[in-house]
Amino acid sequence: MKVIRTVRALRKHLSSVKGFVGFVPTMGCFHEGHCSLMRRAKKENACCVVSLFVNPIQFGPSEDLARYPRDLANDTRRARTAGADILFVPDVAEIYPSGEPLTFIDLKGVTDGLCGVSRPGHFRGVATIVAKLLNIVQPHSMYLGQKDAQQVVVIRKMVDDLNFPVKIIVCPTVREPDGLAMSSRNMYLSPSERAQATALSKALKLAHSMVSAGESDATKIIIKIKKLILDETSASIEYVSCVSTSDLRAVRRISGDVLIALAVRFPSARLIDNTVIKFSDDKKISR
Repeated sequence: MKVIRTVRALRKHLSSVKGFVGFVPTMGCFHEGHCSLMRRAKKENACCVVSLFVNPIQFGPSEDLARYPRDLANDTRRARTAGADILFVPDVAEIYPSGEPLTFIDLKGVTDGLCGVSRPGHFRGVATIVAKLLNIVQPHSMYLGQKDAQQVVVIRKMVDDLNFPVKIIVCPTVREPDGLAMSSRNMYLSPSERAQATALSKALKLAHSMVSAGESDATKIIIKIKKLILDETSASIEYVSCVSTSDLRAVRRISGDVLIALAVRFPSARLIDNTVIKFSDDKKISR
């Protein structure tokens, strides 16, 4: 595996690659969720490129940019073990040589709800850096995790609207044995918060059980999810929403493909999780 730090060196190396290139964009602090994306990208392509860049323009003024976990030595080891061919680790000056960029990518609609309410400007930063990385790497396929469901929809819309020649492959959320979705921010949690955090996946399982039993009223499902989380944790609920998987618009009834997404704030960390319910006429559902 090569560790490359400049755009020029990366492009030079990629110019000699024969075959498809798979790309995994990350902010580092790798866990099994990241590694699963790398392994799939390597399996399906001649070359797997992983970017590691903590993108300052997607963090708000009061967010955790300064303390966002960084461990390059461990990330390098894990990326190599997962089969990555290139680990692209640019510094901020390499990506934004003039300081904060003058060019941004804004999307309407899909960035307004869910995490977009409490994190204004976040998805503008995400879309901008992903567009830059796609132009730099020019991959055939890009691999994203379902845990960041809103981000996936945002990137899909951007890729479609701007005609990027890349296939987006969404991989399942990877969870701890007790159900907690893997996240770099889990390390912020205190032992007590970590134990309570399993309520998030438990609440999403409850939603599936309700739909399986015939419930299709989104409001009733949301109420039950909120009650479970409030009963079992010290977290405050930022949102629990049932939305269309295609455009993230709120739905009143569970029909078609519906994303149930939530975000909560513990004293030490903000956590998100989600599940997709595929609801058909015969009442069969799948995750």
